[in-house]
Amino acid sequence: MKKSVITAALAGLALGVVFALPANAADTTVCLITKTDTNPFFVKMKEGATAKAKELGVTLKSYAGKIDGDSESQVAAIESCIASGAKGILITASDTKGIVSSVKKARDAGLVVIALDTPLEPADAADATFATDNLLAGKLIGEWAKGTMGDKAKTAKVGFLDLTPSQPSVDVLRDQGFMIGFGIDPKDPNKIGDETDPRIVGHDVTNGNEEGGRKAMENLLQKDPGINVIHTINEPAAVGAYQALKAVGMEKDVLIVSVDGGCPGVKSVKEGVIGATSQQYPLMMAAMGVEAVKKFADTGEKPKPTPGKAFFDTGVSLVTDKPVAGVPSIDVKEGTAKCWG
Repeated sequence: MKKSVITAALAGLALGVVFALPANAADTTVCLITKTDTNPFFVKMKEGATAKAKELGVTLKSYAGKIDGDSESQVAAIESCIASGAKGILITASDTKGIVSSVKKARDAGLVVIALDTPLEPADAADATFATDNLLAGKLIGEWAKGTMGDKAKTAKVGFLDLTPSQPSVDVLRDQGFMIGFGIDPKDPNKIGDETDPRIVGHDVTNGNEEGGRKAMENLLQKDPGINVIHTINEPAAVGAYQALKAVGMEKDVLIVSVDGGCPGVKSVKEGVIGATSQQYPLMMAAMGVEAVKKFADTGEKPKPTPGKAFFDTGVSLVTDKPVAGVPSIDVKEGTAKCWG
């Protein structure tokens, strides 16, 4: 480092000013910020990012909220990433609207920000989004549930086990996608809970975990014990719902569908706990995200979306051993070969 730069930095410190000293151009730090570090989906995401970072010779710093919905921890993580001189942030936002000002601060500081799995609101608040087509994921399980029920779908009693009260975009997209697939008018496609279809028993939130799924299912059963179709935001919530149903002897009377495709979830499909699940691929999301940040650090080039879409689509497949005509799916054997967690 040149003597003049060091002298200026020392002078600044004497005045209480912090100077950013030049970093080694070869050093690239990527920050991964997930909703939690316990959900198998985010565990696999971290594995994918870690492996790719090692392969590319970059530094990975990982952060997570305490629970799904803990936006404060994610805001603090963004601040840490900016301060550490990271080149980019990969984030699965808990509060897709509330995090936007912090993301803007990071982008203004020169970091590339890529939303993983969950688009921000608005989506262009991030430089790019690498995600499952969550609307399609919901639509696939909705179409499957409708086809499985046949004529009974016209008089079904449907419950929704959603994520959090803040209605992050991933929650809305899966929820509304299911309605479209099942034949329910979702009304405002950007909002959960404004529907008027008489088949809907209600919505409750789960925080994406088993205990939340169990409690939410109990609440919906109190509203209508005749409920017979359940859409769940993810597979841990689905398992919790099943536990609540089993406790009252209704586990064989209710059709449960979900989204994720983790190995425990695919096993639940095999065992009949979940009828079908839409499988997504978090390892690919995170690995490609690390690659994109490295490319940005090396060339200044930002990632581009999949042609015809506003985001980079990392794929989704319906997993079930009870296929429905006209609804593309893979069986449990193939789903097991592709699962995670």
